[in-house]
Amino acid sequence: MAINKTEIKILKLLQDDARITNQVLADKVGMSASPCWRRVRKLEEDNIIQGYRAILNRKKIGLGVMVFVRVTIDSHSETEAKKFEQEVSELENVVSCYSIGGDADFLLQVVSHDLDSYADFAMSVIRRLPGIKEMQSMFVLKEIKPLVSYPVTKINSSLD
Repeated sequence: MAINKTEIKILKLLQDDARITNQVLADKVGMSASPCWRRVRKLEEDNIIQGYRAILNRKKIGLGVMVFVRVTIDSHSETEAKKFEQEVSELENVVSCYSIGGDADFLLQVVSHDLDSYADFAMSVIRRLPGIKEMQSMFVLKEIKPLVSYPVTKINSSLD
């Protein structure tokens, strides 16, 4: 699906402020409210917009530790990988998980209250996941640029 300049503007504005009213959004992209609303609905239907969320300050809600965990699994069968993926998906402290190339199979982003609770989680939960061969924890010392939005200005588009 090609995305045009107007839709790029809509996506940028919604990433900056998902609570923006349709009228304000329409004004900012230079169109009337009804066509703007239809464009947003189309972006949602096409699964380009997958939802709307509040961005929380993890430290203020008591999640002071963030860790990236590289995981290597024993077997590379599709069944074993799917089983691992399913179990990881159910873990609340794992906020993201990626299948990766290179010398590991998965990269998990984990949050925890403190180092002790992370250690407990790592040893009693992550280490017990099916097929774990090896894991390596990398602790975040400082968040420089956390994910907030995607660079929609770089989208391949038909550009009206």
